[in-house]
Amino acid sequence: MSASSTSPLFIPVILGTGRTGRMSGPVAHFVHGELRQRAEVETELIDIRTIPVRSEGPTAEHKDVAFAAKMQRADGLVLVVPEYNHGYPGLLKQVLDMNLEEYIHKAVGLCGVSAGPFGGARVIENLLPVLRELGLMTTFTDVNFGQARKLFDDQGKLLDEAYVRRVGGFFDELIWMSRALRAARGQDDSRAS
Repeated sequence: MSASSTSPLFIPVILGTGRTGRMSGPVAHFVHGELRQRAEVETELIDIRTIPVRSEGPTAEHKDVAFAAKMQRADGLVLVVPEYNHGYPGLLKQVLDMNLEEYIHKAVGLCGVSAGPFGGARVIENLLPVLRELGLMTTFTDVNFGQARKLFDDQGKLLDEAYVRRVGGFFDELIWMSRALRAARGQDDSRAS
């Protein structure tokens, strides 16, 4: 077994909104905290507020080098994304569009967040074509955080423990896909040598 197949997977969690008062923050911190408990995973919470985005649009010359390096290194991604008017935040789209080859054949899992009962189902549906165009491979399991204002207390502590099990199953699939795709990318690299 090669070192790359036994080394921890790198799966960052991306908080996909920059809005003030965002309810996605507690969700992202919870998801990141649960993923950190997986021994086979190394993770990092990336807040898109910290990524410089140019108004000229996402182009190769405006690419954030640090973010691109993390995406290149990543074996998979978790996107925590709120639903705004049935869609995804524009800032997230700009951040994602800064890269392309860094994403190809990597797994991505989606956590939708909404104030209403559907838990971001519509934002997930709207993001799928974007993620596929970027070369990412989406899991078939998502996690929907509906009624987000009622899920966490004032200190950010989760109030509904059922989400621990839901997120656990979501991670099982994402980790499996991330490992399989890393192995396949490694085989492609060895054939090219």
